[in-house]
Amino acid sequence: MQPLNVALVQGATRWHDARANRNYYSSLVNSIAGKVDLVILPETFLTGFTNDTANQHELVNGEWLPWLKTLAADTNAVITGSLVIKEGDQYFNRLIWMRPDGSFDQYDKRHLFRMAGEHEHYASGSQHLVVELKGWRIRPLICYDLRFPVWIRNRRLEQSEGGMEYDLVLFVANWPAPRHEIWRTLLRARAIENLSYCVGVNRVGTDDNGLLYAGDSAAIDPLGAPLLELGAQEQVITVTLDSEALLAHRKRFPAWMDADDFELI
Repeated sequence: MQPLNVALVQGATRWHDARANRNYYSSLVNSIAGKVDLVILPETFLTGFTNDTANQHELVNGEWLPWLKTLAADTNAVITGSLVIKEGDQYFNRLIWMRPDGSFDQYDKRHLFRMAGEHEHYASGSQHLVVELKGWRIRPLICYDLRFPVWIRNRRLEQSEGGMEYDLVLFVANWPAPRHEIWRTLLRARAIENLSYCVGVNRVGTDDNGLLYAGDSAAIDPLGAPLLELGAQEQVITVTLDSEALLAHRKRFPAWMDADDFELI
């Protein structure tokens, strides 16, 4: 596991304007080209958080795909964030993990935000995703997933260098300002209980539903201490995650050895 340079791109997503958002996020990401290994964008970064899936979706092979492939290649970094995707007759809040070589993985949001009616417009995912980057095993998730620790629970995995299923859990989000203390608290909790780094990237600004987003994007170490915390304005900040500190903590405090085993059904 080499040091991992991560960029938190806390943007003010334009409402229902994919072209404007492609231009906007391209400008933010290009400012750090060649300097990082992983770029994290907010949830639904081409539209804002919307239930207008019929009019605001992207197709599986739509314009987003060559754009994101080119952006990852030009940046020489993995780029991740989520989009509104139509596949067949269903819509998904889908996270894309785009590599510089144009290959990618995907994760469909498991927990749909009932209080905003997301479950009435999107299909829920059923598979979790763990990806590798520079020797790190990484678990990417989406917004409301943050509230469900069983789905996120890290597991012992002897064949990994870190001894666990993943070393970094990350969340892309559109998390409204009135619940920002919950966001901050749960990011720390997920790091502590899973003996991993935790990074959350939220958007800023106000959307056309009148919801204010306060940012509060953060990188948290395995003990729950913030490595950095962003404010409520547009920011692109990088942080280096140290694998030696992570492995030393797991050796010094091996709580994972006493964890309860379980199976999701």
